[in-house]
Amino acid sequence: MATTYSLDAVLRTDEGKGASRRLRRTGKIPAVVYGGEGEAVSISLAENQLVRHLQDEQFYSSIIDLKLETGDEKVLLRDLQRHPARPVVLHADLLRVNRREKVKITVQLHFINEDTAVGVKMGGGRISKTLQDIEISCLIGDIPEYIEVDLADLDVGEALHLSDLKLPEGVESVQLALGDDHDLSVVTILKKVESSDAAEEPAQAASEEAPADDAADSDQNDG
Repeated sequence: MATTYSLDAVLRTDEGKGASRRLRRTGKIPAVVYGGEGEAVSISLAENQLVRHLQDEQFYSSIIDLKLETGDEKVLLRDLQRHPARPVVLHADLLRVNRREKVKITVQLHFINEDTAVGVKMGGGRISKTLQDIEISCLIGDIPEYIEVDLADLDVGEALHLSDLKLPEGVESVQLALGDDHDLSVVTILKKVESSDAAEEPAQAASEEAPADDAADSDQNDG
């Protein structure tokens, strides 16, 4: 189950670009809470607290315990607006959730046994990852911290697809629910290109050009 994080929030009535700029100057981030059975509510978050959580990849796929003076709410981070040129968060969108309804959320893939995979250790191949995360659907109590991808038995030329992943009980792939043609490749072990083959071509080209150079030298000496 995913980690639960906590954010302190304050209700706000001032809205608009000017109000948001003034808020950010005081170390606060404007945000909105929406969805569920309640109306959309404008709030402010402590910038240092939010930024600290954003450094943890699990935060993006975890339940957030939003602490308001009107009572706590369970939310998910749905969107972030960042400054285009500076590492500054401008606004956050938070979605209300409840334990009886399924949510769609993106979780990270954690790849294991990369160095000992058959195609790497025995076949000398290299790993090519197509996906780093996947979108899943489940109850909030079933949200995993990550999905594990075991490469131990993967050989050169073989690939793992979404349908090969072992998802926890109660967790479904959003892509696979759309049909078999959405069974995307997750990771492949490719054959390594031998460096000697790449070096052979310029060496061969040089040897073919050598007689012409010799001939030119000979002409110059004759002159």
